[in-house]
Amino acid sequence: MIKTILVGVDGSEHARTAARYAIWLAQKLDATVVGLHVVDIVSIEGSFFHDISGSLGFEPYLDFSSKMREVLYERGKAILEEFRNRAAEANVRFDTMLTMGIVPNEIADAAKTADLLAIGHRGVNEKFVTGLLGSTAENVTRRSPKPVLVCTLQFKEVEHPLLAYDGSQRAAAAMHSAAEFCTELGLPLTVLTVHRDEATGRKILAEAETYLRAYPIEVRLELQQTGNAPERIANFIREHRHDLLFIGAYGHSRIIELVLGSTTEYVLRNASCPVFLHR
Repeated sequence: MIKTILVGVDGSEHARTAARYAIWLAQKLDATVVGLHVVDIVSIEGSFFHDISGSLGFEPYLDFSSKMREVLYERGKAILEEFRNRAAEANVRFDTMLTMGIVPNEIADAAKTADLLAIGHRGVNEKFVTGLLGSTAENVTRRSPKPVLVCTLQFKEVEHPLLAYDGSQRAAAAMHSAAEFCTELGLPLTVLTVHRDEATGRKILAEAETYLRAYPIEVRLELQQTGNAPERIANFIREHRHDLLFIGAYGHSRIIELVLGSTTEYVLRNASCPVFLHR
């Protein structure tokens, strides 16, 4: 059961949408939502500002660093005030945290005391990041000790969730989260398996069907036998307009993941909907 939702807020539009999802879920689940802003220590003490302070003649550098710290703390307080106002308007229980450090590390550490972590696809430095998944989001999804909801830029209330299931232990854990989620919100659940061998694919779906019988939810089973699994999952989401994907952090082959990148990573970068990643 999800009772505490941590959301990273940094003033970006992606983070604002993540906060909307977190607050919406808190309403539905009668949970507490916690807004976390991290003052990035790299912005204060990194080589970039060492170079600027020297070129602009700031003396001493430590004075410049302290001024930057003050500015960034004040900005963080303003961002958290905006979050507090949104949570109060939604009439949900809320709290806020303001810390300083390396952003992914601080977020992952704070997630230890939450049931779910919500983050945006990208943050305030999105213009300087290549690909569809920001570096902070990527690092957090790898380090978080708890499930992570990676949110897209546009908010939409969840109505048609999808579970990508391959029979692995991680996928089974994601299935449990999906079943609990759909039960609490009264939603149907589509289960997708991608496997070239029909008999094996049907067996995997039968496992999922057996497990999900214990839950009072409508279940639809789908087997895809063509295409690369990560691409097929991303395409299936777009084709059937699913608005939330549940997926495990890893699939079967860890060696292949190390060389080519995991199914999870591809889907996180290419899914058109939020992704609930179960670690």
